[in-house]
Amino acid sequence: MLKNHTPEPSVVAIGVFDGVHRGHQMLISKLVEAARARNIRSVVVTFDPHPATVLAPHAAPQLIETVRQRCEHLRYLGVDEVLVLPFDVTASQEEAVDFVDRVLVNLLRSAHVVIGEDFRFGRERFGDVRRLTQWGGERGFSVESVSLVGDGERFSSTAVRAALSRGDIAEAERILGHAVVLEGSVIHGDARGGAELGFPTANLELASTQIIPGTGIYAGASCLPSGEWMASAISVGTRPQFYDGGELLVEVFVVNFSGNLYGEELRTVFLERLRGEMTFPSVDELVEQMSRDVGQATLIFEEFSPSEETLLAFPFGQRR
Repeated sequence: MLKNHTPEPSVVAIGVFDGVHRGHQMLISKLVEAARARNIRSVVVTFDPHPATVLAPHAAPQLIETVRQRCEHLRYLGVDEVLVLPFDVTASQEEAVDFVDRVLVNLLRSAHVVIGEDFRFGRERFGDVRRLTQWGGERGFSVESVSLVGDGERFSSTAVRAALSRGDIAEAERILGHAVVLEGSVIHGDARGGAELGFPTANLELASTQIIPGTGIYAGASCLPSGEWMASAISVGTRPQFYDGGELLVEVFVVNFSGNLYGEELRTVFLERLRGEMTFPSVDELVEQMSRDVGQATLIFEEFSPSEETLLAFPFGQRR
């Protein structure tokens, strides 16, 4: 987030940027390039919560990343500062031109503004590329619109959410251009995994707004508080073997880990979907399948190479 703000000129991008997918990355590249050419700072203006939660709460999407992940991701791509603006009913009623004066002119002293070609802002979504260009001409900043189309495809957060909902990690990664990462606090569960099954799991408490991949068993990689990456088998589901209509949980078995993770933050990368959620004739047969899942997850992890620069933004396909 924006800290120790000083009224220096800037090149600014505006948007929600949920997931920071490949289309967003093209826009951010333009932003950073324009800022460096002018030798001034680059700033991204984003919003929390997602504007749809205020404008159309019945249709508000679940988010691919937390706000913290989004900010870290943008900084990883070379953005100097990220300004997270609260979005509420009052903000939704602000006239677009007033937003321009308040944020782009007075707060950020914008010299150049980069936005997606379809981006709209302000009351009743009145602000668009054409009007922003007009207002910028009157106020001393230029405007550049960027298409989110690459390789003949329009990249979108909606497409990523659809892929995640059906458990298609490979397709989500392809659109994102980086790995699918969940982060959350480890909370207490019913301890069935360790006491009864021999596979103690870390139950993740996630933000209520964060999208969870479709139910199933996944190979993954978890970053421990120490910074060490370890192979993981991830269960997303309701545990139908034991419960009828149970709560949806994300449970992570960290392979070869012994210790206490309660209360710690855990970041887990989803590498590959192994199978759907199933019930078995007996608990013994479930345990046998879990052993196979862990073995397969371990083999997949051996091809995984985490970024040395960040715990979040993994270039797509970065496997050994």
